[in-house]
Amino acid sequence: TPGLSLTYQRQQMVDPYVTHSTLEHPSRAKRLGSLLILLFLGIVWGLSFSLARMSTESGIHPVMINYWSCLIGATLLASYCFFTKQIPPITRSLVGFYLICAVLGSVVPGTVYFYAASHVSAGVLSITIATVPLLTFVAAVVFRIEALSYKRILGILCGISSIGLLVVPNSGLPDPDAAPWVIMMVLAAACYAAEGLVIATRTPPRVDVFVVVTAVLITAVIIMTPIVWLTGTFEVMPWPFSRSSWAILGMSVIMATAYGGFYYLIVLAGPVYASQTAYLITLSGVLWGILIYDETHSAWIWASLAVMMIALALVKPQETTQQDQRSHDKGEIPVTLPGTNG
Repeated sequence: TPGLSLTYQRQQMVDPYVTHSTLEHPSRAKRLGSLLILLFLGIVWGLSFSLARMSTESGIHPVMINYWSCLIGATLLASYCFFTKQIPPITRSLVGFYLICAVLGSVVPGTVYFYAASHVSAGVLSITIATVPLLTFVAAVVFRIEALSYKRILGILCGISSIGLLVVPNSGLPDPDAAPWVIMMVLAAACYAAEGLVIATRTPPRVDVFVVVTAVLITAVIIMTPIVWLTGTFEVMPWPFSRSSWAILGMSVIMATAYGGFYYLIVLAGPVYASQTAYLITLSGVLWGILIYDETHSAWIWASLAVMMIALALVKPQETTQQDQRSHDKGEIPVTLPGTNG
């Protein structure tokens, strides 16, 4: 399931982002390549919200949708590890790391996400997931990883106001009874934010992000396997493939490939530039919902979207040249990743 988890390095106490670039002016080809990757990631990740809604159409249980998404994603990434001859490292501390990330990034928020997908529109889903960067910043301040500023406090307040515009007015959502699911999605976003901080502070240095995500998804599958059997929710993917089946497959492919594209964008253009995917994912999520489902939104929802864009702009960190060089010298690339479900 989509959405961005801003991650942080303990070494960077001033700013959560460290631009991975030299002082050289980027070439035109590099700028164009960065822009194309940025647009691709925003459009593809934005599509995942409509695919999530589509996956619930045939009545597949949300737990099972989450299970199949993780299983297919893990299989695709395991193939990558096999062909690149990389094995996820396994130590006692890393097993705990994989467990925590699996629970916070896949098992809990993914299940909530697919439950909510059948109750709220794709556009509203994309707006609620945009709270992940805001919640991550709040957590970073609480744990003293990031310094507080008036600008970002205003951004947090705008984020809260954005959600308030969805759930407070009776006419804000097409179905007022869906308001609790919006709140549940914010709680799911909090899980993604917590996962981001764990990744930033516990990920082994110089590790391939694909390898880490592979281990996390395999762990999520292991955790959910007894759950789907004990709850009686296990069912095979319908054959021939239904629209819901193709949606699940599409989400899995997005999950397995978008990480690499985003990681490459960080290396190519820097994390601050890459953080702009938050805007594009939210906007494209709303537009995909209109295109695929002909969704219509109230003035409250459009106001919520506008306020959320302002919130993301205010919380977005600024580039710092000194940090750029420190990070480049140390070989550290802090990442901004979505939850492992999208």
